[in-house]
Amino acid sequence: MMREEKKDSIVEKSLGQTPSEQYLSQLCDRTFLNAWAYSNPYKADGKELCDLIAVFENNVFLFFDRESRKFDHEGDVLLTWERWKKEAITKQIKTAAGAKRYLLANRDRIFLDVGATRPLPLAIPAGDLIIHKIVVAHGAKEACERFSSANIYGSLGVTYRAETSEAGSALPFIVPLDRIDPVHVLDSHNLALILGELDTLFDFQAYLLAKEAAIARYDYLTYCGEEDLLAHYFLNYDPASNRYRIGVDGDYNGIAIGEGEWRDFVETGPYQRRKAENRISYAWDRLIQKTATNALNGVLGGNSNVFQGQSAIHEMAKEPRMSRRALSEMMASAIRNFPDNAQSGMRYLSYLPSFFPDRAYVFLQLYYPDAGDYETEYRPARRTMLEFACGAAKLKSPHLQKVIGIAIDAPKYSRANSEDFILMDCANWTQQNQEYYEEANQELRFFQTGNMTERRMQVSEFPLPRTGSNISRIGRNQLCPCGSGKKYKRCHGDAAN
Repeated sequence: MMREEKKDSIVEKSLGQTPSEQYLSQLCDRTFLNAWAYSNPYKADGKELCDLIAVFENNVFLFFDRESRKFDHEGDVLLTWERWKKEAITKQIKTAAGAKRYLLANRDRIFLDVGATRPLPLAIPAGDLIIHKIVVAHGAKEACERFSSANIYGSLGVTYRAETSEAGSALPFIVPLDRIDPVHVLDSHNLALILGELDTLFDFQAYLLAKEAAIARYDYLTYCGEEDLLAHYFLNYDPASNRYRIGVDGDYNGIAIGEGEWRDFVETGPYQRRKAENRISYAWDRLIQKTATNALNGVLGGNSNVFQGQSAIHEMAKEPRMSRRALSEMMASAIRNFPDNAQSGMRYLSYLPSFFPDRAYVFLQLYYPDAGDYETEYRPARRTMLEFACGAAKLKSPHLQKVIGIAIDAPKYSRANSEDFILMDCANWTQQNQEYYEEANQELRFFQTGNMTERRMQVSEFPLPRTGSNISRIGRNQLCPCGSGKKYKRCHGDAAN
């Protein structure tokens, strides 16, 4: 049983050393969340490993950020392109290969400071790693736009082939890349776009894996901008695997994605509905970020280990954006449905299914006006009740391997709030556990009362037009489901893209 309460030392994070690195850090803190992304990590010899590293379980993302201003001076476009590409991309690809080699050989020798006194707080596990190398190249956007009026956003074109020397290297603003151990190249325009549209660990990695699978499958993969490839990805859902993919059915040896795919895609109704429906989902991110910040600041209580992957927020961070939307909607509905006429102690418990079928969440709201001292009496009692609620969820759904508990004060009756989290690992559930929680639940009667209601939701990445009001939505003047007690528009409503 893990409760998010452990007091520990402060983790001092770099915010990036250059303006572009600082921008990258901000974007990655949102995508990977601030407990799992670190700028300017160092090797044991005091040299930088990369510009930013993100680690989640056996998944490692290495970012290399470089800006070249060679296009600031007029000159031969082809010659300037070759010089710019060598500085902003080619050298970074070589550095990325070296960083990967170092990481595989020294996964426990990565530090947050040049003196190698503060180890990376994240555990990089033994065994196979999935390492993604991402080069971010700045300084060519305006030159791209000047070179061709057909270039919509000033993005770099990319082509993956077996022989990069023959992959169009003489063509300005098209980057030839090797299919073997591929590197992903982003630029000044599509960096924010990609990390904004794929702003969860699950969604970003799913895209990179689909892209790498296509690179391995086809003799060549060519696209005019990373955003165009992303549009192609979103338009190619494979129901058999329940995943998006890159490529098409049939006997083809290559894929070429044209200019303007993303421009056309963002004008469609499904895309615009997705952006609108996702707004509520950022309340889920806020819950994780708030607790992760406490862990970084060394003020988190309890016995959980956020940085070692043994915590409730670690499990919460696994959810894709689509699932976070549904979970946040269900929490918002539970907050609205808490009784308006509470006179004495009252509780409201909700069971929330995860994207992953072997786990679920319980969301407990409490109102106890006479519960004694808040920190020494009330919160310990709330944590105990949350533990029993998690046990009751396991009794209700025996197939669960993990139950994550979230407890707050009922926002309808509280201006300020606090959160308690529990991770109940049920992988080794015993008969003794069964009997213990059955006995406890005889009095508490979680999921056994007669006024239980069941609600079914169907969630899709790209929602269909609404035809009724059967699906709850949070209004900007309603309470935020993160439990802050603030209205959504004041708390988090303006933070989403």
